[in-house]
Amino acid sequence: MCKQPKQDETLKATDWMASLRHEARMLVRELDAKPGARRLFEGRIRQDDYVHYLVQTYQYVRWSTGFLQDSGERMKKEGQHTALADLLIQKAGEESGHERWLLADLKNLGWSAERVESEPACSAVRAYVEWNRFTTLSGVPTAFLGTAYVLEYLSVERAPGAVDRLIADSGIPNIHKAVTFLRGHGNADGDHVAELEAVLSQLTSPEEQAALLLSARTTRALFPSFFREP
Repeated sequence: MCKQPKQDETLKATDWMASLRHEARMLVRELDAKPGARRLFEGRIRQDDYVHYLVQTYQYVRWSTGFLQDSGERMKKEGQHTALADLLIQKAGEESGHERWLLADLKNLGWSAERVESEPACSAVRAYVEWNRFTTLSGVPTAFLGTAYVLEYLSVERAPGAVDRLIADSGIPNIHKAVTFLRGHGNADGDHVAELEAVLSQLTSPEEQAALLLSARTTRALFPSFFREP
């Protein structure tokens, strides 16, 4: 079985969770400093840039349920941590249908599902998808939880405020019907972050800790490029 490189294998349990939280906080900080993302958070994004963000988000979210489900099932098949395998499968259920939120938002902005499907994923989204495909099929299967953690942390920190400001300040026609994805994640992900922390804090395998951190760092490196710069 092909595995990711091992990193920071001497991390203590408390240290590794602090490192994971650091990756999540740094992702938020780096997005705040990036004009394209900051304009979304501040509700000042132009319609074409918001559409770009939603389309690129669709191009990776469409794979999330499968990655989570396949990772959990692979762990069960290999007799690995039952609790983490169950968490992955549970999260697959939580993510199911979120791509339809994005299609609904885009429809309300004048984009058909066929048009969305025909749009190419940007290079950063393609790298994100292939990285998570690798960890799901050949790497450490729990690694996707590192990706999930930083993105859910981001949603908690920025999605609710972004929804309010977009509706109040963006001036995008029909915007109140085009924030389903952001609103849904902002409302739900607070509980998801706490649940993830409770389970992950019990993870003692240095290899798995390193794999989760590597996926979190990979997501942090790629995600800012999902936005189009103004």
